[in-house]
Amino acid sequence: MNGAAIAALSKAGVAVEVVEETGSTNADLLARAARLNAPLLLVAREQTAGRGRAGRSWLSSSEGSLTFSLAWFFEGGLPRLTGLPLAIGVALAETLEGLGVQVGLKWPNDVLRDGDKLAGILIETQAAPGGALWAVIGIGLNLVIPDELEARIGRSVASLPWLARMDREALLAALLDGLAGALREFERAGFPAFAARWNRRHAWQGETVMILDGGAVLHEGSAAGVDDAGRLLLDTSEGRIAVLAGDVSLRVKGA
Repeated sequence: MNGAAIAALSKAGVAVEVVEETGSTNADLLARAARLNAPLLLVAREQTAGRGRAGRSWLSSSEGSLTFSLAWFFEGGLPRLTGLPLAIGVALAETLEGLGVQVGLKWPNDVLRDGDKLAGILIETQAAPGGALWAVIGIGLNLVIPDELEARIGRSVASLPWLARMDREALLAALLDGLAGALREFERAGFPAFAARWNRRHAWQGETVMILDGGAVLHEGSAAGVDDAGRLLLDTSEGRIAVLAGDVSLRVKGA
């Protein structure tokens, strides 16, 4: 892969760098944020210390995964980013659908294929002068998962072997275009512009789910989509509530 080639194939107008190996593309961009003056996509052929939500590890392989991060500048503070992980999920889903792949979305930041995790999203921020900030959007996308990697992950995961045959530079250019377009739309209109699009792809709509915090069950009810603030709507025995944060687990019937 070549960064200049990806940038040339993209219409986003974003600089692209490719490195052979790094610990975490998110960590790298966060460390560089103070020196950035424009958006930057950083792609790693191999990532050895990828991170997911809540400090979890993100395991990947250089042959079968795409691991990359996009640094994007936002005026205003953290409230401007309300719902951003979900908007990024919509951007990934719409891009993949344009490539012939139908996916679902799991609140707040997973892309699913046939019920298994296909891609994860991790957004971290770095403060900038004047109350602005850099958002570093990290994405791991499974293409082909070797058996030994799935065994290390410890659960079934989704893959896209037919998409793995696509030229990687063209695939990354398409993903960059989708992300950049969504980020510009998000800057203009916020998450309300994405809420209905997210709900159309809600993988667990109407399913009984549990909201977990550190393994403890906080709420249980029927998943009813998200509101314009990106909160998960849950129909419980006490009525509908809006959940701002937590891990979502599908409750297996009869368990």
